[in-house]
Amino acid sequence: MLSALIGALETGGACVMNLRLVPHWLIAGGTRSGKSTLLARLITQLAPQPVALVGIDCKGGMELGLFSGRLSALATCRREAVAVLAALVVDMQDRMSACRAAGVRSIWELPDKLRPVPVVVLVDEIAELYLSDGTREGKAEAEQCSTLLLRLAQLGAALGLHLVVAGQRVGSDLGPGVTALRAQLGGRICHRVNDPGTAEMTLGDLNKDAVAVAQAITAEERGVAVCTGPDGGWSRARSHLTPTDEAVATSRKHSALTPELPAIDRALAVLEGDVK
Repeated sequence: MLSALIGALETGGACVMNLRLVPHWLIAGGTRSGKSTLLARLITQLAPQPVALVGIDCKGGMELGLFSGRLSALATCRREAVAVLAALVVDMQDRMSACRAAGVRSIWELPDKLRPVPVVVLVDEIAELYLSDGTREGKAEAEQCSTLLLRLAQLGAALGLHLVVAGQRVGSDLGPGVTALRAQLGGRICHRVNDPGTAEMTLGDLNKDAVAVAQAITAEERGVAVCTGPDGGWSRARSHLTPTDEAVATSRKHSALTPELPAIDRALAVLEGDVK
């Protein structure tokens, strides 16, 4: 569970994203680099598994909205993202309390009947969460997103809360919160990017050679990326092509497996004014 075969390494091995081994991931890639295809592949691999998928896509849900049938929740703007992330932090605290009461250190040590469903939070375009529009409200929302994401990354792994954060641009210009979050995202995948800073932010704290290899990926090498492994090494890899219509069909096929997350549902309902 929580393992996805996403591609093949150039060394001939399988490229696997195992969230039990590496709980949080950062995925970078410019337009038409293969980033969206990789996310679609990940969703199709996780869809048949007993996990909750939560989408945060602040470009109106244009990317992740395609898979809404298998998403337990989808935030399509930053205001909704704040509500979803805040509800997840509250849920994380409840999971922490359950583990303390049972005298265990992770949800995986709890009996099956007491174990909460693992949650994978998929964030498409991280910059949309961190960039402020200059207004006081926009700045406050950006700071809230930064704080909540970091909190989930720091404490979520043992509690079955996992982050997969993707973006075209992941740079220090987005603020110190991005650098702090990056330090908590142990898994890294870097496709062709539009600026050297994004490759440096994605891989620079791990291996300078990996940065140079990522920067050398050409526009013709769609789907090729530099990926880190659970042992701290890295390799070039190519993701398995998953057509959008196939990914959408898989999401619909497994929609009955979509767990309900009442805390998030309530938070979004309050936001919409449906619940007083």
